[in-house]
Amino acid sequence: MSRTTVSRTLVATSVLTVTALVATACGGSGSSTAASSGGGKELHLYAWAGEIPDSVVKGFEKETGIKVTVDTFDSNETMTAKLSSGSSGYDLVEPSQYTVQQLIGQQLIEPLDHSKIQGLGNLAEKFRTASYDKGNKYSVPWIWGTTGFAYNDTCIKSATSWKTLFDSAYKGKLYMLDNMLAAYIAGLQVTGHRATSTDKDQIAEATAALQKQKKILAGYNSTNYPQLLSTGQACAAEAWSGTAMAKVVQSNKHVHYVIPEEGGSIWTDGLAIPKGAKNLTSAYKFINYLLRPEVAAKATDDGSSASANQAARKYIKDTAALSNPAIYAPDSSIAKADFLLDPGTAMQYFQQGWTKVKAS
Repeated sequence: MSRTTVSRTLVATSVLTVTALVATACGGSGSSTAASSGGGKELHLYAWAGEIPDSVVKGFEKETGIKVTVDTFDSNETMTAKLSSGSSGYDLVEPSQYTVQQLIGQQLIEPLDHSKIQGLGNLAEKFRTASYDKGNKYSVPWIWGTTGFAYNDTCIKSATSWKTLFDSAYKGKLYMLDNMLAAYIAGLQVTGHRATSTDKDQIAEATAALQKQKKILAGYNSTNYPQLLSTGQACAAEAWSGTAMAKVVQSNKHVHYVIPEEGGSIWTDGLAIPKGAKNLTSAYKFINYLLRPEVAAKATDDGSSASANQAARKYIKDTAALSNPAIYAPDSSIAKADFLLDPGTAMQYFQQGWTKVKAS
C-alpha cells in the first residue's frame, strides 16, 4: 500500500517515547559510526511500500551490479520494532521525521559520514535545515508531503482556514482524518497554537475544540474522503497530500486542496543507516544515487510523490504534478507549516484528550 494512503500518525507507546527522550541526551554515544567500510555487492532496504519506485531500484542495480532486496512496512512503528529487536539485517531504512528523532534517541541509527555523500546540496533548504535532524546528520530526505484540507466549491465557494472544518453551516458534510495527531494539528492551530505544541493547557484547549467540532462532523475518515469530496457527499475534509488526493484534484475542477492559513503540517520520509549495517559501501552508493536530480525526479514521475530534491524539479516529466498542490504545495503556502515532531512525554495528553473526543 502506498504511503500516501496510510495513516501518518505517531502511535508509539509512552514507554517507547520516554526511552527515546532519555537516550536522546546521549546522542549516539557508545555506538559505532557509519564511517567504517564494509559491504559487498548487495543492499538490504526496508522502506515504505510504494515510495521508492521499481525504476529507481532497477536503475541502481543495472549501474552498480549491486543486488537490492527491498522489504516494505506500513507504519513507522513496525519498522522501529524491527530495528529494536536486534540485528535486523537491513542496510538502509526509510523513517519519517519524528521517527528519526526516536531512532536517534534509541541509538538505532548511525550518524552519517558526509565525506561519503555527494549531492546533499540538491535538497531543498527546508530539508537541509529541518529541526528534527539539523544538517542531515542522521538522515537524507527522499519524499515529502503535507496535511491540510480539501473542499468542493459547489458547496463552499472558497476556503483558506481550518475554521471551515469547524463551521456549523456545513454540519453533516465535514470529515476529519481518523488519526489522533492529524486531528490535533487542526485543533491546535485553529485555537492559535503550533501543531508542535506539547503544552498541557494548549492541548486541552484543542481537545475542547475537537469535542465541539465532533457534533457537526459526518465522521472521521482516513480512507475514501477524496472520493466523498469528488461526489459532493463531503463539502470539506481534512486531508493528506499524495496520490489519492492528487488524482481527485486533477480530475475534478471543483475539488481544491489547500494548506490552511494557520500553517498545516509537513512530513518527510528519508533514508538512514541502521546500527550494525553490514553493507555500508552499498548503502552510501544508494544514497548518492537517490540524490542525483534525474533519479530523484522519478519519485514524482514514477511514484506520484513530491521529491525533497529541489534540483530534481527541472527533470520531472509530469509537469502537471508540479502545479498540483496535493503533490507539490507552493512554497508560499508551507511557509508556516510545522514539521510534526515526537511529542515525548506529552503523548499522554494527546492520548487522554483523544479518548475524550471519541467518547463525546
